[in-house]
Amino acid sequence: MAFFRKLKDRLFKSSSKLDEGLEAIVEEGGALEAGEPEEVPTPPEPAPEPEPEPLPPHPEPAPEPGPAEEPAPEPELPEPAEPEPAPEPGPAPTLPEETPPPAPEEMPPDPVELPERPVELPDAPPVEIPVDMPGEVMGGVVVGETAERPGFMGRIFGRKPAEPVMRRALDDDMLESLEELLITADMGVDTAMRVTANLAEGRMGRKVSTAEIKGFLADEIARIMEPVAKPMPLYAKKPQVVLVVGVNGSGKTTTIGKLASQFRAAGKSVVIAAGDTFRAAAVEQLQVWGERAGVPVMTAPDGSDPASLAFDAMARAEAEGADLLMIDTAGRLQNRQDLMEELQKIVRVIGKRDPDAPHNTLLVLDATTGQNALSQVEIFQKIADVSGLVMTKLDGTARGGVLVALADRFGLPIHAIGVGEQIDDLAPFDPGDFAKALTGAEG
Repeated sequence: MAFFRKLKDRLFKSSSKLDEGLEAIVEEGGALEAGEPEEVPTPPEPAPEPEPEPLPPHPEPAPEPGPAEEPAPEPELPEPAEPEPAPEPGPAPTLPEETPPPAPEEMPPDPVELPERPVELPDAPPVEIPVDMPGEVMGGVVVGETAERPGFMGRIFGRKPAEPVMRRALDDDMLESLEELLITADMGVDTAMRVTANLAEGRMGRKVSTAEIKGFLADEIARIMEPVAKPMPLYAKKPQVVLVVGVNGSGKTTTIGKLASQFRAAGKSVVIAAGDTFRAAAVEQLQVWGERAGVPVMTAPDGSDPASLAFDAMARAEAEGADLLMIDTAGRLQNRQDLMEELQKIVRVIGKRDPDAPHNTLLVLDATTGQNALSQVEIFQKIADVSGLVMTKLDGTARGGVLVALADRFGLPIHAIGVGEQIDDLAPFDPGDFAKALTGAEG
């Protein structure tokens, strides 16, 4: 979840562009309608009072002590007080004569309870409450509130009226606008048409809101990308050779350093070969990452043959029993035939040492290139038999939709995506998180 929050925060250019476009499309032919009532959390019911514990039974009399036991001492009773002497007898008192009981008709009547007279208070002058005064809670009652009270059923089920929502009927005009918006997000014409067609299925004529369209788009994008979300496979073969290719500035060197550090943290032994022998900065950058991750980096003199370096690196990795050998290559444009032939030579030389090598060929793509990434995949796949993709710099572009187009057109596994320069800014590709971050849907 931490990477998803980072992805959503940094992919703001793509999501904000779609946000603005979707809101404009809905508002163009939509109208405000009452929203669904929102659920109000009801207070928890009070816990039932515990039942009173039953009184303990009367204690049974203690058994009489046996012969070996001494009898308990009897409690001492207070001594009875001495009776006072009776007074000496005097003359007998004379008793008054008994009076006969009164007759029933002479009995006094029972007292009659009179009702209490109400106390009349002077009428107080009415207090006028301004309409625009905010409500004030007095004794649990909101005074001065002008909002309409919720209905009886709403009060019973804990609902409150929701704010009105802008909705528009899904029709051909709206679908055409959606298609144009997805094309501007670099999804490509074919992918945009397929996404809108699937979105419209079973929903034509239905009134939808911006939030609902985001949810539909996120579900459809995730469905397209689900089959290609695969981590880089690891084999029992030692060393497993990973060849990393891409155009100039796509982020190959940084990606190799991050992957090597992550594999090393997972307990794998890694060796890096700095095959970009034409750019000294690339070698220095790999050496920094190697020191940071505790991974050895093999280098060669400037201008030396990169294929020869790759061959020697395989021999060293085999001797050391390394799990992975990651080979960096110089950036090359897909339209430079001489550079592509050089890459073919590296692949051939590696194959002489191990016929199955390279076991993985990762193509690193720069998201800022947009639709140009499609032609890069097409060319590199023919030259180096690309087995998987890594997309970088998604935090610096409004063209994140190109990844959807790549998945829809080529179906190559997407191993990882990057949204920054830190070690934890490269993570395995998750189609659901990416689709929500791209469309701005609620996560």
